[in-house]
Amino acid sequence: MDKFALAPAFLSTSEPLVSLKLCEARLQADARFPWIVLVPRRAGAREMEHISNGDRAQLMDEIIAASAAVRAIGAAIGRPVERVNVGQIGLKTPQLHIHVVGRRADDPCWPEPVWGRGEAVDYDPRTLEVAIAAALGVLKAMQAAA
Repeated sequence: MDKFALAPAFLSTSEPLVSLKLCEARLQADARFPWIVLVPRRAGAREMEHISNGDRAQLMDEIIAASAAVRAIGAAIGRPVERVNVGQIGLKTPQLHIHVVGRRADDPCWPEPVWGRGEAVDYDPRTLEVAIAAALGVLKAMQAAA
C-alpha cells in the first residue's frame, strides 16, 4: 500500500497550518485572498470518489471549519470575507485537494474565479503571522470539539 505524501507543489505554494482528522490544512501563499487548501491524507486519491463515504462526510466537516477559518483570516487582516468559494479542481496538481477561498467584491478577480488569474502576492511577515494565528484559532477549536 502506498503511503500518503503531500504533492511537492503544495510545499512551495502554501504554509502548513494543522493536521485535521482527515486533511492537512494549509494556508495558500497568496495574500490577495484568505485561502486554505485541504489535502486529505489518502494515498493515491485524486477524486472525491477515491475516498470512503466516512471520509467524504469528514471532509465536509473540515470544509465547513476551513470556511470559518477563512472568514477569521479575512476579519483579522481587515478584509472581511463576503463569500466563500469551495472548489476541487486538481488539473495542475492531481492529488485530491479542496480550495476554500474568501472573496470580496473588491478583490482583484471578482467576480471571476481566482484560479489562473494574476500572480500570487506574498504575505508580508506580520500579516502572515496574523493570518496563520486566525486560522489556527478556528481549526484547533474544531479539533478540540471533535
